[in-house]
Amino acid sequence: MQHHNVLNPESQVEKGENARLASFVGAIAIADMVKTTLGPKGMDKILQSVGGPDKSISVTNDGATILKSVYIDNAAAKVLVDIAKTQDEEVGDGTTSVAVLCGELLREAEKLIEQRIHPQTIIEGWRIALSTAHKALEKSARDHSQDPIKFREDLLNIARTTLSSKLMAESKDHFAELAVDAVLRLKGSNNLDHIQIIKKQGGSLKNSYLEEGYILDKHIGVGQPKRIVNAKILIANTGMDTDKIKIYGARVKVDSMEKVASIEDAEKLKMRQKVEKIADFGINCFVNRQLIYNYPEQ
Repeated sequence: MQHHNVLNPESQVEKGENARLASFVGAIAIADMVKTTLGPKGMDKILQSVGGPDKSISVTNDGATILKSVYIDNAAAKVLVDIAKTQDEEVGDGTTSVAVLCGELLREAEKLIEQRIHPQTIIEGWRIALSTAHKALEKSARDHSQDPIKFREDLLNIARTTLSSKLMAESKDHFAELAVDAVLRLKGSNNLDHIQIIKKQGGSLKNSYLEEGYILDKHIGVGQPKRIVNAKILIANTGMDTDKIKIYGARVKVDSMEKVASIEDAEKLKMRQKVEKIADFGINCFVNRQLIYNYPEQ
């Protein structure tokens, strides 16, 4: 039987202490790279793409963004990056902290291995430490969910801490209030898609506000009221022109302008009938996903 080498002839194989040392060096280097971005006084990193025609440059101190942008060929470093990505997907924050913590654990593990302590023994010690830390956190945890005032203050402190390292740090109190009020309106739901953000040019960050209602980024039609009190609203996704010719791609051949006018009159009649059915609900505000045509111009 003939054996075939499936490995790249130019690849390098590392074993034993050399492989372990390479793993330590790669992972610790990644941790040291993002360590300086941690905390309210963390520094930003300048990221420049090497591929593509634009070679875009971005400035950030977000650990997840930095780790996703770095090319890595070290196996242990890739594992560390995957851990940080999982943290970002599951929690949405703490990627830098996870990377730094893992880097420090590996740094201390390297010292223990130099003392001839087996890796499995080190791992077992980490598991014991994890269990102890988990119990300590549960013991020190406080549940203020039944006290709205304290619960809101806890959320504000969390939001301020998170915003302290962002570009909006100077307005962290204002945005902390906005974020907490928006989250509390979800009533325990974790679906952040229910929070919509509309951005407009002009003004300053402090002009941002949380609307007590629903905002549509649309222009008001000519001759339409700009304010309705105690509105009865109907939201729909229906065609208002009932033009089956456009929908199905059919063609109608006529031999006189009178017949064209009769077709248009029939379409206008269908449109009017639909409007009357909508008006029968007693509403005074109609929001439609599709176009609402002016009746004479339909």
